[in-house]
Amino acid sequence: MQYLMAALIGLGSGVASGLFGVGGGIIMVPAMVLLLKLDMKVAVATSLVVIIPTSCAGSLLNHAFGRIDWGTVFALAPLAIGGGFLGTWLKEQIPSGDLRRVFGGFIVVIGLRLLFFK
Repeated sequence: MQYLMAALIGLGSGVASGLFGVGGGIIMVPAMVLLLKLDMKVAVATSLVVIIPTSCAGSLLNHAFGRIDWGTVFALAPLAIGGGFLGTWLKEQIPSGDLRRVFGGFIVVIGLRLLFFK
């Protein structure tokens, strides 16, 4: 049953990733914590691994549609990679319960901003 639930989470996050450019953190992490009962740190790490093939699939199709701004890619990527190292290090410094609360607050703030502000 856990593998079926994980597969459905994967499907939902893949669709969200292709549709909105989100999926790993917004869909997969909360779903793995709430439905699969994974520790927050394990869910984050698992999401990062799963998002690699998801991102590759979406990137290939978006490239075929001519939707990628390569200048922005090359400007964002170097520090995004460095930020990934920094964020992973920070994650290991914060207790899982605190990380869940910070993440939940972040999601609420972003959601409210998207709903009520331009």
